[in-house]
Amino acid sequence: MWGTLCQKRLPSLGLGRLGTVSLGYGPAGTRRTTSIRTIYSETGEWERDYRAETRRRVETWWHPRIKEQWRRDAQDKSSRQKFYVLSMFPYPSGKLHMGHVRVYTISDAIGHFQRMRGKQVLNPMGWDAFGLPAENAAIERGLDPEEWTKSNIEHMREQLNSLGLCFNWDREVTTCRPDYFKWTQYLFVKMYEAGLAYQKEAVVNWDPVDQTVLADEQVDEHGLSWRSGAKVEQKLLKQWFIKTTNYAKSLLDALAELPEWYGVKGMQANWIGDCTGCYFDFHLKVNGEETGEKLSAYTSTPEAVYGAAYLSILPSHRLLHGSSPATPALQKAFEAGKDCLTSVSAVCLFTGEEVPLVISAKPEFEGHLDTVIGIPDTSVEEAAVVKTLGLKAFTVLHTQPDGSETLHSSAEFTGLPRQKAFDMITQRAREMKVGGHLTSPKLRDWLISRQRYWGTPIPIIHCPSCGPLSVPVEQLPVVLPKLPSLTGKGASPLAAAAHWTHCHCPQCKGPARRETDTMDTFVDSAWYYFRYTDPNNTQRPFDRSLADYWMPVDLYIGGKEHAVMHLYYARFLSHFCKDQNMTSHREPFRKLLVQGLIKAQTFRLADGGQYLRRENIDFSGSEPVQAGSLKQLQVTWEKMSKSKHNGLDPQEVVEQYGIDTVRLYILYAAPPEQDILWDVKTDAIPGVLRWQARLWALVTRLREARQAGGAPDPQQLSPKEKGEARKIWENKNYAVSQVTAHFTEDFLLNAAISRLMGLTNTLSQASSRVVQHSVEFEEALSTLCVMTAPLAPHLASELWAGLSQVSSRPAVGSQCGTEVLQQPWPRVDPEYLHTPDNVDIAVRINNKVCGTVSVPREVARDAEKVQELVLRSQVGMQHLANRTIKKAILSPRTALINFLVEH
Repeated sequence: MWGTLCQKRLPSLGLGRLGTVSLGYGPAGTRRTTSIRTIYSETGEWERDYRAETRRRVETWWHPRIKEQWRRDAQDKSSRQKFYVLSMFPYPSGKLHMGHVRVYTISDAIGHFQRMRGKQVLNPMGWDAFGLPAENAAIERGLDPEEWTKSNIEHMREQLNSLGLCFNWDREVTTCRPDYFKWTQYLFVKMYEAGLAYQKEAVVNWDPVDQTVLADEQVDEHGLSWRSGAKVEQKLLKQWFIKTTNYAKSLLDALAELPEWYGVKGMQANWIGDCTGCYFDFHLKVNGEETGEKLSAYTSTPEAVYGAAYLSILPSHRLLHGSSPATPALQKAFEAGKDCLTSVSAVCLFTGEEVPLVISAKPEFEGHLDTVIGIPDTSVEEAAVVKTLGLKAFTVLHTQPDGSETLHSSAEFTGLPRQKAFDMITQRAREMKVGGHLTSPKLRDWLISRQRYWGTPIPIIHCPSCGPLSVPVEQLPVVLPKLPSLTGKGASPLAAAAHWTHCHCPQCKGPARRETDTMDTFVDSAWYYFRYTDPNNTQRPFDRSLADYWMPVDLYIGGKEHAVMHLYYARFLSHFCKDQNMTSHREPFRKLLVQGLIKAQTFRLADGGQYLRRENIDFSGSEPVQAGSLKQLQVTWEKMSKSKHNGLDPQEVVEQYGIDTVRLYILYAAPPEQDILWDVKTDAIPGVLRWQARLWALVTRLREARQAGGAPDPQQLSPKEKGEARKIWENKNYAVSQVTAHFTEDFLLNAAISRLMGLTNTLSQASSRVVQHSVEFEEALSTLCVMTAPLAPHLASELWAGLSQVSSRPAVGSQCGTEVLQQPWPRVDPEYLHTPDNVDIAVRINNKVCGTVSVPREVARDAEKVQELVLRSQVGMQHLANRTIKKAILSPRTALINFLVEH
């Protein structure tokens, strides 16, 4: 016998089965009380039905216990295989939305599951806390953005805790804290020292509303800002960039090593483009005089670089419009619509050859290029420019009798086959640090400068004598000054902080000034997954041994809207850290799970587009109209949003339905990558409410059977009843195999819940004698509770406590006295693995049963294969031959396929 779990009574209350008890957490963590029946875990007496008041009491009782057990498990340092599940951390806006609930419910369920499989689980949480929303809110309210952010974090942490989510809070990180952004600055310094961080004038995307620069990725296809929605303008400003193009080929090639990422791999590959060319660095001269300025130019044929005849820039190039020493000469030579030869020349740092600079007649080059190398030997178009301008041309490619090409007049590379020359020239350029990194014309370097206050200060000091220098590591972090007010207009607020801007050069000790731009917040989030592995380290960003233990992230969960920007930057930072010997792993994320949006109906005036609140809508007719005016409305499903009046407060939903109901709804309503259309009248909420009640009823039934008839005696079962018990055994094992696969392979937790519902159906149909005397029923019900635990932990914990008193054997390897989330995850019985591997599928035609067909177990959930096997079977040939099949529906819960055919 297992004994009884958690039979804690309340003798001091003297209330018997009724008493005044807490109903859980209300808004902002307040507690509610009312008189209700108590539950088994408190009194040792079982409630027969699972009602709303029972649910509230169950969740109130188990909520702190589950969280405390997770905390204790996280402190267990025994050597176990690790599992790092990471959900994208939120911006602390102050209020959770249902999208947050969805992503964190998924990570929580998977974290519990992996813990039950014996893994050492890391499921951390933190805050992407810098950025424009906090600064704008501070401007509007006259507040300090730091205080605003801290207040929001406290409130959102309470909200997350009230949802019963189990995070490793001892590893919490906050990007606006100095103990975090010190190391963001440290990584910037390392990139600066490696030649990857640089400053230059550039034509940039300017958001006139948020008064800051945007990266190309932050401008949508309509030319609008990703955050403010304003029409983006083009400005020429001096900005800081990270040379991500140096890692383009590495990032592209590494995609092949990763599992499929729900289309995200393809999006990343498309964003990077084909890495068939590279940049070479040049020094500029005006009328033969060195300007001290460097220019990088792209070619798709780097093996022919010794045949360069000129450099070509676009008319929109910064050199024509900025403060370069070459600008006057270029402006003097420029004529719109013509290829213009200028008095500016460029010396290739790889070949040592000097070539003229030409302003192109074209308005744009391929991709995002603004400077290209003109090589007439490899381009008919570039040869035409050479001829028109009377430039010198050099032949560097010779065609051999066999049709292959070799290099000519190319220094020590002369005579090499073209492909070998490509490899050797680009490698040599990389070694010389003058270019050679394979990239595509589609890709630009990462623009990280932001002209705002609330961000990580860029750790650079500008000295009039020594030039730009990185802040010494021992002087990090560079912290933001306290400013009396923020206006959001004009130059960076930091530029006005003279007491902070003025400093001393770390090299010559003379007067200097600090960089006043701050970093894009995507820099902060490009490495946070590393910091979680060692969040309290004061000596370095993270200890390599800890990073190597936890990394890569086994499962990364977040929105598909981050498929290009965040994931690309995070992968780049991880590749960089590998090259800096800070970690052993190049790729940060093994598997990616992108979750869809939660959408609700929106109602807009057809003539003006204004969104209306539900209380301003008349639903009495066949179509909703505006109350009072009766104007027609456009009704659509859109992402939940406060501005569209279709959002839901997660706490209100939890108060109404309960934590476990909301969890099950989120997980069951759709596959994770698909959108959920929230409609409580017709969608999954009624279904998951019924399922919880049926689970409770099963435990009640077993308890009553044991109390009425004593211990089970399988010998009393008839052959028919033993056959019924065998079917339960088979269904249990099938459910274990399917649910485990959904948790580990495809993450279709909706399908996992469907399979558990199928097992619930099987147990609900069991005869009374099978319930009383079969070991199979008891084992299957115990297994069902264990597999429900990651999905609905509060309910499963109480069910397990109720089962523990009456179960006759440790059906899933349980230890007496342990709770359900401490149980090992069930395994398929060895005997089941060696039984004939077929499943009997019931066949229906227009909902009428026509027979059964036996199909291999491994294809029993594949609708197309099951349909094919049925059509080839005797049942199919008898009933479906020569009939038009409109649709075939394979049930996700039971072994049944229904063919809808024309009469």
